[in-house]
Amino acid sequence: MRKLVLMLVAGAMISVTLNGCAETPAQKAKSLEPLMSAAGFHMHPADTPTRQNALKALTPYKMRYYVKGGSPHYWYADPDVCQCIYVGNEAAHQQFEKLKVEQNMANEQAQAAQMNQEAAEQEQMDLSFWPYDPMW
Repeated sequence: MRKLVLMLVAGAMISVTLNGCAETPAQKAKSLEPLMSAAGFHMHPADTPTRQNALKALTPYKMRYYVKGGSPHYWYADPDVCQCIYVGNEAAHQQFEKLKVEQNMANEQAQAAQMNQEAAEQEQMDLSFWPYDPMW
């Protein structure tokens, strides 16, 4: 019985891991862009032909940086979801990284709770094979 529960939990963890790997860059952008905004990054839309061409020339869906005035400035290009570029300073980048860690922790806790719930339901279901004993 215990082996069955452990196998189910392991299977659920593998499923969650594989589903996480199947995330497309555009799906990842949808989850990261609210964090960038909350962290202090500024969104600049590619609303002119010149900006659209410049956006196409940038590496998409990767946090990059350049140094200006001796300090790093970060940018993230999204040619598909928002058709924009996010730009932020070092403080915004540090806040963004902190928010990503917090979001990952919250997601892991939610996944663990779901797996625990599924394991408990499976264990309850497995007990149905035993005859009812009012003294138990």
